[in-house]
Amino acid sequence: MENKLEHVEDILSRSISGFHAYRLDEPVHLQYVSRNFCEMTGYKQTELLSEREDLYRSLVHPADRDVYGKFIENLISKEQTLTCEYRLIKKNGGVLYVSDAVTSRKLEDGVYAGYSVLTDITEAKKEDTNLQFLKETIPCGFMRCTCGKQPRITYINKQMMDFLRLPQTRDGELDYLDLYKENIYMMIPMEERGRFARYLERVYAAAAPIAGELELLRCDGTRAYMFGWVTKCSNEQGEEEFQCVCMDITERHHVKKADEEKRYLKALTDIYDKIFAYDLGKNTVKCLYSNNSPMFKWLEDVPMQMEDATERWIAGTVDAKDGDRVRQFFQDFFQKKLFEADDKPPQITYKSQSSSGDMKQYSGIFLKMDEFVSLYCCRCVPDMKDTAALRDENAFLKENVQELATHFTDGVAAFAVTEKYVSPLYASDNICEFFGFAKEEWLSMVKRETPIKEFIACSHTDFEDFEKLLRAGESEFTYIDLKSGNERRVKAVCSQKSPGGSAPRYVMLYHMDGAQPQKDESRPTNPAVFIRMFGYFDVFVGEKPIAFRNKKAKELFALLADRRGGYVTSEEAISFLWEDEPVNPVTLSRYRKVALRLKNTLAEYGISDVMETVDGKRRIVAENVQCDLYNYLSGEEAYAQLFKGSYLNNYSWGENTLAELTGDIL
Repeated sequence: MENKLEHVEDILSRSISGFHAYRLDEPVHLQYVSRNFCEMTGYKQTELLSEREDLYRSLVHPADRDVYGKFIENLISKEQTLTCEYRLIKKNGGVLYVSDAVTSRKLEDGVYAGYSVLTDITEAKKEDTNLQFLKETIPCGFMRCTCGKQPRITYINKQMMDFLRLPQTRDGELDYLDLYKENIYMMIPMEERGRFARYLERVYAAAAPIAGELELLRCDGTRAYMFGWVTKCSNEQGEEEFQCVCMDITERHHVKKADEEKRYLKALTDIYDKIFAYDLGKNTVKCLYSNNSPMFKWLEDVPMQMEDATERWIAGTVDAKDGDRVRQFFQDFFQKKLFEADDKPPQITYKSQSSSGDMKQYSGIFLKMDEFVSLYCCRCVPDMKDTAALRDENAFLKENVQELATHFTDGVAAFAVTEKYVSPLYASDNICEFFGFAKEEWLSMVKRETPIKEFIACSHTDFEDFEKLLRAGESEFTYIDLKSGNERRVKAVCSQKSPGGSAPRYVMLYHMDGAQPQKDESRPTNPAVFIRMFGYFDVFVGEKPIAFRNKKAKELFALLADRRGGYVTSEEAISFLWEDEPVNPVTLSRYRKVALRLKNTLAEYGISDVMETVDGKRRIVAENVQCDLYNYLSGEEAYAQLFKGSYLNNYSWGENTLAELTGDIL
C-alpha cells in the first residue's frame, strides 16, 4: 500500500500539469505544490508553502488578481469544479498564461480544500493576442451562411453588424438581426439581388475564393460599399457553407464617385456646348457649363427654380416654331415621365439662338446621374457649310478626345476615322466586346491603322449603320454586355467631316443604360409563327419566310427549336455552331454577336416572344410557335404522316434527332 501511495505521489508531483492543493479557510494558502508546478513557475516548494499568508496570490498578475479572488470565492460556496484563465508572474519575471481547473471538496472539519491542475496556454494566448491586434488594426466584417437557394446567416461578427448599423434590440422592438439572419437578401438592394445571386453561384462552382465589390443596404436605409472575399467550404458538421470577409470602403467609394463625376463632367464639356443640372428633389436648375456664353451667366452660380428658369430660356432663345415641343419635353421631365423603366435617355432636337445671335440646330439629351439629379446636355449641330466651325471642332476633338476618354472606367470608346482607316484611341472592356475584340487586340491596334471594313466586320453592327453615323454625326447601337450577358445600348457622337475629307474624324461612345431597341409599331403583334424542321429548316411569320441576314443566327434558332423548349448555354451553342473550335473569348464574342443578330431579327418580324433569354442561356418558347416536329411528336393521328425521313438537312448536327425519329418509325 505504501508503494502504491508513493507511486500516486510521484504521479501528482511529476505527471499532472501544475498540480497543487489549497486550504480555502482564512487565510487561503497552499498545502501542497508539485515539482511540475515548481518547474512551470521557477519557484521552490519552500517559497510557496505558508500557513500564515497566500503566497500563490502574489504570483498572480496584478491585473488579474480581482478575477482570481472571485474565482476562489466561488469555489468556497459549494463542492464543484470550476475553471479560470489568468496570468502568473514567474520567478524570472516572465508571464505565464494558465487555465486553472480546481475541484473544491468539503473536509471533515468543515473547511473547503481545492485541488488544482494548471494548463499552460501561453502560446495560444499569444496567437489570440496577435489576432486581436489584427482585428483592431484591420477591422473586417465576417459572415457565414448556408448554401441554399435563400442563404441563411449562421454567424455574423460585431464588426459586420456595425457595418450594417444594426441597432441594439430592446424589449418589444423588432429584432433586425434575426431578420437579416433569416434572409441575407435583406441587406442587398433590390436592383443588386440578381447580380448577388449569380455571384454566389460562381463562388459555389469555383475552387477558390472570389473577390469583388458589393453594395449593401444598411438597417437605417443608407448604403454601404464593401470589398471582400467569398468562398465555399465545409463547417464542423461537414455541411457546405459560404464564408465572407469584407472591408467597408464606403468613404473611398464616395470619394472615387465624386472624382469620377468631375471627370465625367469634364468629358461631357468636351462634347456638349452647354450642361445644366436639374435637381428634381430640390426643384432647382443650375448651369454647370456654358462654353463661356454670356447667355447663361445668370444660371451659373445660384440654383434657380427649374420651371421658371426653363421657361425663361425657352422664351428667350428657342425658335418659336419649336417652342411648344420643347416646353412639352421639359414638362414631361418635370413630371418624371421621360425616365420610365427601360427607356433610353430622352433626346430632342430644336432650333435655338446661339451666343453669336444666329439661329442654329441643337441636339439635347438628359443623362440621369442619380435618383434626383439629371444633366441636360446640348450641342450645336454644325452646318456642313460651316467649314470654320468644322475645323475648330475637329481640331478641338483631336487634342482632347483621347484624354477625356481615358477618364472613364466603363463603357467608353474613342477612335479616329479617315476615309479608309480607323485608329482606336481608347476602349473599356465592355466596349471592346461590342467591337468584337479582346482588350489586348484593341490595344495592339492603337499603334496602327485598320481598314474600316475590317474593323466593322468584327463588331455587332453593319457597315451601313456605321456609314449612317458618319453622315448624321450621332447614332445608337445595341450590343450584349460582356459581364451581365444583357442587352445594352451605346450612343456614338462623331465630329463632322472636314472640307475635302482629308482630316480625321473623331468618334466617342458611351453607355445608354437601360435602353432598349425601339419597337417597330408597324409590325403586327404576336403573329402566327410556323417552324419547318422536316427537310430544310425555315421559319415563317404568317405565310412569309424570315429572310435571315446571318446564317449562324438562323442555325442558332434551329438549334433552339431542336431542343424543344430546353435552355441552351453559350458553351453548348458554340460546340454546335463551330464544331471544330474550342470555347474561348473569341468564340464567345462571336456567339454573342450571333445571338444579338437573332434577337434583332425576331424583333424586326414582331416575334420577340418566341425566344427567352435567362442569364445568358436561351430557349425557344414552344407554346408561342407552331412546328411540324412538335406536331408530329404530339402523337395525334392528323400529324402522323408529317415525317418523311429527312430532318434539318441544312445542319449535320441534326442527325442525332434524325436517328431518334427514324428509330421511332421502324
